[in-house]
Amino acid sequence: MVIPVHDVNPARRTPWVTYALILANVLVFLFTPGMTGSATGEGSLAQTCHLQAFLDQYAAVPQELLHHRMPRLVPTGETGVGPRGPGCVVGPPNYDKSAELSVLTAMFLHGGWPHLLGNMLFLWIFGNNVEDRMGHLRYLLFYGVCGYASAYGFALTDSSSTTPLVGASGAIAGVLGAYLTLYPKARVWVLVPFLIFLPLRLPAWMVLGLWFVLQAFYSAGQGVAEAGTVAYVAHVAGFAVGVLIAWPLRRGTPPPPDPRGPLFGRRARPGW
Repeated sequence: MVIPVHDVNPARRTPWVTYALILANVLVFLFTPGMTGSATGEGSLAQTCHLQAFLDQYAAVPQELLHHRMPRLVPTGETGVGPRGPGCVVGPPNYDKSAELSVLTAMFLHGGWPHLLGNMLFLWIFGNNVEDRMGHLRYLLFYGVCGYASAYGFALTDSSSTTPLVGASGAIAGVLGAYLTLYPKARVWVLVPFLIFLPLRLPAWMVLGLWFVLQAFYSAGQGVAEAGTVAYVAHVAGFAVGVLIAWPLRRGTPPPPDPRGPLFGRRARPGW
């Protein structure tokens, strides 16, 4: 898997919405109860229970999204000792949860530092040009639509799941799909892990096309052990919706700058 670090595609306007989304995601992560300890593997049982209760209230749950069946017992955030030893106490929920609104709140929650930083890196690199093309308000609406489409797309494939779904990955996948549609020939600097991290400048269609193929492959449960813990289907759904929404905007989209300098160790040809 290649790691993108920069694209050669300057935006004409300051991407205020992209900056605001990154800031909001980071702040929510920092203030999520119990997340700091859990993310470093040093959290206490009390922190873990508090985090479970928080995610159960604010994360999106497939069963709730499709069937509006709220659980009778949820983590309360407190600890106790049961027949199997110390654990998290469960009880009737003391809050009213909107399944539809939980998709929005879940888009700003993350499961750890790698999850957060990976998402924000992709949003930082590719979000500015999509926002520049769509405009601030349309881009914000587009981001939300992709997030909702990814969550419900995942729920449709596992409607009985009670596992909380968190992360901005689905919405950002929509951004990647739009970028691929609008700027397929833009150059992206990436790091390729080959003994060392080898820097290469590749066309966006190759970088994002490979990313999508891997997500589709993983969504079928192939090739990775953690396929059951990562919502790859949500990534695929968000990406597809991003492509569809951006498709009519291809006409009139300013092309990226002509590449200059070496590409794969030689001079780049115009149009490559």
